[in-house]
Amino acid sequence: MSRDPARPRSAYSAWRKIPTRWADNDVYGHVNNVVYYSWFDTAVNAELVERGLLDIENGAMIGLVVETSCRYFAPLAFPQAVDAGVRVARLGTSSVRYEVGIFAEGSEEAAAEGHFIHVYVDRETRRPVPLPEDWRAGLSKLI
Repeated sequence: MSRDPARPRSAYSAWRKIPTRWADNDVYGHVNNVVYYSWFDTAVNAELVERGLLDIENGAMIGLVVETSCRYFAPLAFPQAVDAGVRVARLGTSSVRYEVGIFAEGSEEAAAEGHFIHVYVDRETRRPVPLPEDWRAGLSKLI
């Protein structure tokens, strides 16, 4: 089965260095697949917080994940550090498709890449809300 190649580093506009932990390795000697999803969440939400968009404690709006995927290309293992690249692939009315590339520190080739889609909802009602203009402007810089 053939598949599309991974995106290069140049496809991503925001970066976060993430250390691996001893507990990330599984019995096969590499980082377990579920850890990558945690890295996706960490990279995207940290970017939103640092850009002053997401207030995780008091914001009126929160993001709910409605879809995720990950493709794996090369193993990673503790004690490697990873670089997580983030980009916005689609900016909807109340949703955003984030794409994340996971690279071994210093590598030009992705070890994994994936996406997740947040639907932004009112914190109390859990009903979708349109993205505010400051969010649209901030997220547009990641496209």
